[in-house]
Amino acid sequence: MENVLTVPAERLHRQLTTVFTTWGMDPGHADTAATIMVDTDLSGVDSHGVGMLPFYQIAVREGRLDPRASPTIGNDRGPAALIDAHHCIGHVAAHLANTTAIAKAKEHGIGVTAVTNSTHYGAAGWYARQAAEHGLIGISLTNSPPLLVPVRGKDPALGTNPIAFSAPTRDKARPVLLDMATTAVAYGKVSIARRAGKPIPEGWALTPEGTPETDSAAAAIARRLSPLGGTRKLGGHKGYGLALMVEILCATLTGARMAENETGHFFLAIDPAAFRTAEAFEEDLEELTARMRGIAPIDPAQPVLIPGDPEHDETVRRREGGIPMVPTLVEEVRGVCLESGAEFILDLKRDMR
Repeated sequence: MENVLTVPAERLHRQLTTVFTTWGMDPGHADTAATIMVDTDLSGVDSHGVGMLPFYQIAVREGRLDPRASPTIGNDRGPAALIDAHHCIGHVAAHLANTTAIAKAKEHGIGVTAVTNSTHYGAAGWYARQAAEHGLIGISLTNSPPLLVPVRGKDPALGTNPIAFSAPTRDKARPVLLDMATTAVAYGKVSIARRAGKPIPEGWALTPEGTPETDSAAAAIARRLSPLGGTRKLGGHKGYGLALMVEILCATLTGARMAENETGHFFLAIDPAAFRTAEAFEEDLEELTARMRGIAPIDPAQPVLIPGDPEHDETVRRREGGIPMVPTLVEEVRGVCLESGAEFILDLKRDMR
């Protein structure tokens, strides 16, 4: 059994905002970033919540992230707009871009926004889900520093470049929500394994020589992930192709230059009412998801799920029981507080898990 700290969402939010405001971040921006990160942890996507805080601290230290910067809308043309993040924390720029896309979709039937000069924006799925909460179909994409080794290549050339898609259902709290990396796994999953001192499955990462890597600590240093699918025979070229598509929409389209520590994002919001009534769309979507869930499972204890089901159920559990944090992560957050001068306010009472 492993010692873990279970933290109420409200306390974790307060810890994050304490760090962010100590950095000099606007309180409203700090609240936005902390809310997105805590919601992500609540959903069980531990790779993109508070676990990213140590990496953000490094980015601040190295001058790649400017906590005092504010995003601005640089180019606005009807249903489309480009946002300049000015190297602020990515969550804030992405939130502005996504809410702008949502507003444009309500007006035009479709809204398309992109962000340049940004940094890591957390979980792609959070923004897609936000669109669904407004009754819209949402797509959220981002590029990231090179981690993906292309098929036939030896060196990383693209990021994990995730794709998130959402569709609103009659139950607004439970949309269809797909959030996937175009690598075999998000790099944050490697970090989780490293913190826990556990090996990673073969197929997640590669050595500098191009052979499979299962040592999580070595994989975290090498930073070479396999594309979704892994090998050419198993469809790795498809993961590589999807990652390249995301790169074009997030970087080539926006002018974000990874060589200059710039990240880009892309958001698309579609109002189903632009094509048919929202009620008819949701009725047919309900029929589709019911059909998927009704497929006979191989194991009766393991029913067929809809993307977003596990995250919804985990959110319910964690809102009641707290967000688990392994000791290594707790100490990393303590280290961030020591370096930044922020108060460390996480309760040190541990539960046995």
